[in-house]
Amino acid sequence: MAPQLRIERIECVPLSMPLPRTFRGSNYFMTHRCTIITRVYTSGGIVGEIYNGDEFETQGEVVKIILDEIQPLLIGKDAFNIEGCWELMRKPSTNILRDRKLAMCAQACVDSALWDAVGKALDAPLYKLWGGYADRLPSICIAGYYEEGKTLADFGREMEQIKLEGHAGCKFKVGGRTPAEDAERVRVARKAVGDNFVLVVDANQAWTLRQAVEFSHLAADLGIRWFEEPVRWENDRLDMAAARSQTSIPICAGQSEISRSGCRDLMMSGAIDVCNFDASWGGGPTEWRRVAALAASFAVEMGHHEEPQISAQLLAAIPNGTYLETFHPDRDPMFYRLVANRSLLKDGFYDVPSGPGFGLELDADTIRKYRV
Repeated sequence: MAPQLRIERIECVPLSMPLPRTFRGSNYFMTHRCTIITRVYTSGGIVGEIYNGDEFETQGEVVKIILDEIQPLLIGKDAFNIEGCWELMRKPSTNILRDRKLAMCAQACVDSALWDAVGKALDAPLYKLWGGYADRLPSICIAGYYEEGKTLADFGREMEQIKLEGHAGCKFKVGGRTPAEDAERVRVARKAVGDNFVLVVDANQAWTLRQAVEFSHLAADLGIRWFEEPVRWENDRLDMAAARSQTSIPICAGQSEISRSGCRDLMMSGAIDVCNFDASWGGGPTEWRRVAALAASFAVEMGHHEEPQISAQLLAAIPNGTYLETFHPDRDPMFYRLVANRSLLKDGFYDVPSGPGFGLELDADTIRKYRV
């Protein structure tokens, strides 16, 4: 008999870690790694606990939505009723005077913690409750950032180090230079690691359609697994469909969407081959799993934007999942310091945590040190 899971209260613990250096993509930079630990306390004594997101400037607003707007809606509700709780949590997103992404991030935090509680109550890892397709995932490390003084040879050495550390591949940043310059950077990366290393490129919406197509043609012989967010946001859905029709490199997007309907429109427009919807930005695992079902109907593969502590369970549950996205410890110290029982890489693969729920043990010393 499963224990009672009546929701009694919610707790949030925001964390912020300074990074050792600034990491620059095409049109953004990162100086801190932030997250929110969410704990859902239930009547059965089970506490759902997980961390989500990387919201530096809006972290306080997300926490406020959770505690002031979502918590009162859920007190006394049954955590096993995930769908009912999810629908109740939609209310904050109806505020037309506020960025809806804040409410979706808040909902994602609580939805994730609720699922962790359910997994613990049933004594099962979530990937098995959600489908149990695989118990390990190939890992790709996000790298290739634009750093002052970095040479082409440095990029080659960086790729060699990533391969040496046990990753199956790399998501390489492009879009911060001309298509020709960035194609040369990717060519150096490919040469350094050989043909059997997974190489993904990510422009973070930096280029025009013409530039994205130019890069695709210049890099057509480099065995790129996919080209992520190749075009600017203003007309991205139609421009990605146009780019997809003009290149042999698969197109990936979805992380900038905050709902299943946004991902649906990408698929219906023929804009993507891979959808990397982010559960921590778009309403939580409940919504991500809906997107994964949509993707299967459109023969679209699923990725997940970063968040390995969340994505491992999701991607391992489905047959159309792809890679676990991770970072170097300098770029994501949260994953390496906060997760006390983190799986180690072996032959390019990451073992999906097998404990109940998300299967993670969070380090108390790290929480005390970096609590905001």
